Amino acid sequence: MSVDEDARWLEWVTKQFESIAGDDKEIDLDEFKTALKVKESFFAERFFALFDSDGSKTISLDELLKALDLLIHGSETDKLRFLFQVYDVDGSGSIDPDELRTVLKSCLRESAISLPEEKLDDLTLALFESADKDNSGSITFEELKAELETFPEVMENLTISAANWLKPPVVDQKKRQTPRYLTASYWHNNSRKLLFLMAYMLLSIALFSTAMWRSKEGGPWYMLARGCGQCLNFNCTLILVLMLRRCLTWLRATWVVKVLPLDQNVLLHQIVGYAILFYTLLHTCAHLFNFAKLSESGEFSFWEYVFTTRPGIGWVKGTASVTGVILQVLIFLMVICSMTFVRRSGHFEVFYWSHLSYVWVWTLLVIHCANFWKWFVVPGLVFLLEKIVGMARSRMGSLYITEVNLLPSKVTHLVINRPQFFQFKPGDYVYINIPAIAKYEWHPFTISSAPEQSDTLWLHVRSLGQWTNRLYEYFRQPDLHNSPKRLSASLRKKRQGSQEVLFCSTDCLGTVASNEDQAVELTMYRHNGTRPELSENGIKSVQNQLGQTERGEALNHKEVPSRFGENHRFCNIKCYVDGPYGTPTRQIFASEHAVLIGAGIGITPFASILQSIMYRYRMRKQNCPNCNYSWCENIKDGDMKLRKVDFIWINRDQKSFEWFVSLLTKLELDQADEEPEGRFLEMHMYMTSALSKNDMKAIGLQMALDLLAKKEKRDSITGLRTRTQPGRPEWGKVFQKVSEEKKGKVHVFYCGSPALAKVIKAECENFGFNFYKENF
Repeated sequence: MSVDEDARWLEWVTKQFESIAGDDKEIDLDEFKTALKVKESFFAERFFALFDSDGSKTISLDELLKALDLLIHGSETDKLRFLFQVYDVDGSGSIDPDELRTVLKSCLRESAISLPEEKLDDLTLALFESADKDNSGSITFEELKAELETFPEVMENLTISAANWLKPPVVDQKKRQTPRYLTASYWHNNSRKLLFLMAYMLLSIALFSTAMWRSKEGGPWYMLARGCGQCLNFNCTLILVLMLRRCLTWLRATWVVKVLPLDQNVLLHQIVGYAILFYTLLHTCAHLFNFAKLSESGEFSFWEYVFTTRPGIGWVKGTASVTGVILQVLIFLMVICSMTFVRRSGHFEVFYWSHLSYVWVWTLLVIHCANFWKWFVVPGLVFLLEKIVGMARSRMGSLYITEVNLLPSKVTHLVINRPQFFQFKPGDYVYINIPAIAKYEWHPFTISSAPEQSDTLWLHVRSLGQWTNRLYEYFRQPDLHNSPKRLSASLRKKRQGSQEVLFCSTDCLGTVASNEDQAVELTMYRHNGTRPELSENGIKSVQNQLGQTERGEALNHKEVPSRFGENHRFCNIKCYVDGPYGTPTRQIFASEHAVLIGAGIGITPFASILQSIMYRYRMRKQNCPNCNYSWCENIKDGDMKLRKVDFIWINRDQKSFEWFVSLLTKLELDQADEEPEGRFLEMHMYMTSALSKNDMKAIGLQMALDLLAKKEKRDSITGLRTRTQPGRPEWGKVFQKVSEEKKGKVHVFYCGSPALAKVIKAECENFGFNFYKENF
């Protein structure tokens, strides 16, 4: 820090200290815990003991500044000495295994990571054996320093990151930067959307001006009302065109997708909705002023003009004013109920039911305006045809939810029998109606199974609103276990397999079924209820037992929940499915280097995509006839141009990884062999609740996790080979690495929270990557 920065920081810390210490000008342990914002009291107590240099059980401002000066301005050796003292609980000058275990246990709690006691022992031994170079049975400061220096990323910024009140204030950057919307990269990446909006604005101006010119005899307020009315004719039709889902899905497969911003249809729908509200308010205000002027010299009063049909205004029995008032109220309610704070606050049903009033809006518009039907007739007929086709297709065949698995964080995994005529692309979504939950409600969800999975359709539903919570609670009812329909479903499952072999290994318990028509299906169960995949040796063992060695390539892993777990059950619940509908992710197979980013349950479209990608990948895989070596010579072809896929999954907690851990394990097994040009699919897992590697409260844990992962070739948190990274991705570094790989044009596909989407999109623009956000 410079002298000025030091002065500002000192002033900042002094103010923060005074606000916490109170009148006695001292901070006790409880106040220190509150200020430090730690979950585990162990670290607060250790930090407090080291800050309290005089042993008075309180910390003065001088003691605090002295300790902070060491942590912020001190050398790496000074910081490491402080860290060593935190770990040396008994103050003996060395760290024994029990002390290290105590520290790591506190690290796990601080990072919200839950591991069995045996795994904690393994972590402790892995770190202790690595650091105890002389095998003396204890770790000295020099040994700890030598061990830490093998992790250069840890040494970059050794801090207590959770203590926000200890951090120096952020200095405002005086350097002016070019606004994002004026940069060349922004215009390049948003060219189709911007050109469409420019055309939309020019057409609106032309319609407004033409209508005003034709109505110039009526005075300025009448001219304004007519101009807005003509724009409303156009916008109330365009908003319908932007939601013709079947037509847009079909257009995504044509050259039109390169010209029109079809992937931005939801955003454009929202923009047009706000434009309709603006024109409606202006149109109404103009008519009110015009009515006020007419009432001064006419035979009707102002209120008669507004709320009655007596003046005879309008082409259907003088109802223009009355229908206009009703339209104003309906449009205002539709816009308010479609706001983000309504849809994202667990009240999706409010948005859903209020939006259904579009039928009344269009009906009243036909009555209200003499010319609206001319704009509406063709799009309206197409919309009606889409609805009829959707209703017919949704009721063709007998669709039933045959299996349900209740996953962590209130996620409901639905398995639906897939009809033969139902064809979809990876990443598509459907509307589902379950009469047992709500007879008339349809809700959109991304399909999480691959198109190549011909017998079933998967949906993963996160409980965030009334309908989704009712769905989760419905399948928690114990009486579903006793449903007679469950026995029918179970019988169908048993008839699918002609033989069943049970085996037990050190890792898992599995079931293998096969017949003449189907490939072998493996279903594995962990002892704690989750479902890891088999190792390569386990797969070969099963194949040999079944005499299926020659059919090894046909082995098909399928993520099926435990038949005996309390969170899984067979059922026979009637449902209706409308779709599928396309999304921006349909562009993925036209990409060369795809980066898939899922935040939380935003992994669902990528679960389908990854399965489909790896299915096509396996179809192109070559095997040496003389050995077990396999490779993929050239994956780039007409159907799939992909040369590289990076998959990034960001979760808040550990349990969320259980949603798709077996699928990801299977994908890792598919790439057991190294490719000549590097791995085709790379996975990157991030857990945001876990403290970063350079945080003093997590350094030991992250080092131990790294060491044990290298030893066991498996991550302790997820069970995957891919190491789970703590904290949030540094997008600049992530995209820099992607850019340096030079695998072709990079396309970034994202599904998750809108706030994170803005951050990622801005970084994509800096690197010139195309960005696609999943929306429907």
